[in-house]
Amino acid sequence: MVDFFKSKRNRRFTPDGEPLEDVGGGGGFGFSSPLKIAIPAIIAVIIIFVVLTSSLKIVEAGNRGVLLKFGAVDTSVSLSEGLHFVLPFRDTIVPMEVRTQKIIQSTTSASKDLQNVATEVALNYRIDPATVPILYKEIGLDYSNRVIVPTIQESVKQVTARYNAEELITKRDQVKSEIEEVIETRLTPYNIITDTISITDFQFSDQFVQAVEAKVQAEQRALQAQNELRRIQIEAQQIEATAIGEQKANIASAEGQRQANILRAQGESEAIKIIDTQLQNSTSYLNWLQSQRWDGKLPLVTGSGGSGAGSGNNLGAIPFIEIPIGTSESEPTSNPATNSTNFPLTSTPPLPSTSAPTTP
Repeated sequence: MVDFFKSKRNRRFTPDGEPLEDVGGGGGFGFSSPLKIAIPAIIAVIIIFVVLTSSLKIVEAGNRGVLLKFGAVDTSVSLSEGLHFVLPFRDTIVPMEVRTQKIIQSTTSASKDLQNVATEVALNYRIDPATVPILYKEIGLDYSNRVIVPTIQESVKQVTARYNAEELITKRDQVKSEIEEVIETRLTPYNIITDTISITDFQFSDQFVQAVEAKVQAEQRALQAQNELRRIQIEAQQIEATAIGEQKANIASAEGQRQANILRAQGESEAIKIIDTQLQNSTSYLNWLQSQRWDGKLPLVTGSGGSGAGSGNNLGAIPFIEIPIGTSESEPTSNPATNSTNFPLTSTPPLPSTSAPTTP
């Protein structure tokens, strides 16, 4: 204030009482011409910058923008990714992610046989980009906790109550499909798209787990006993088959031996018949047989019967060989004493001389 009155007192005036311009810029209220131009320009730039900043809005990738006009949601437009012009101080853009998101939720429920089941479900979902303003208007940004989490819990409890605890394990794919169907049905009215649902874990009570383990062990023991019984049966069948095979082999061997004996006997019989026929028809065959059996040595004695070796009593000739022949009308008589056949004199081949060979 003192400086103000001092500067007013030091001002110069014209004779008419008008104040003179302070060229030196030392005292007075006036500003220099460059300063008067620069200040408004700076103010204008600031105002333009503020207006442009308020008018340009960017929606990031993977998001959609919800346009608010004085706080009211404009449901007719869903702003896509990129740069957008809005009216400053009136319009506001709220980004909402439309990419696939994942939520893992654990739920405790009861099965059909009243077993406690702890289920962990992983849900992949996304928002329909065209209906983002409606979802924001009806639910807001916290739609996950308000809609998705209760839907998962209720759906899991609803489906697990239809199955026994054992069926929840053995029919896992069917249970997953039903849970996915129920969740999709409940989230569709909110314009939330369900991509995939995975049941990451089933947890049962300790008593149930112990009962299942005991049952599995009993089944394994029963299966082992069945396998052992089947092995014993197979071994018994193998032993029986081996015995039957050996019996058949022995029978076949005996039958073969019998057939061989029959064939051998038949062959001998045929041979005897052939020899008999040859002897009846010709004596030359008998001579040939004698020549085949003779060892090349002359006998010292060719007779039989008598009181002594030197008696010289010769009752008849002894043939070199004995050949049995079949019975026929012209069959020669048999000598019971020698169990040999005595051929007639007309058919007996010439015998060697009865005299002993001379000693040189």
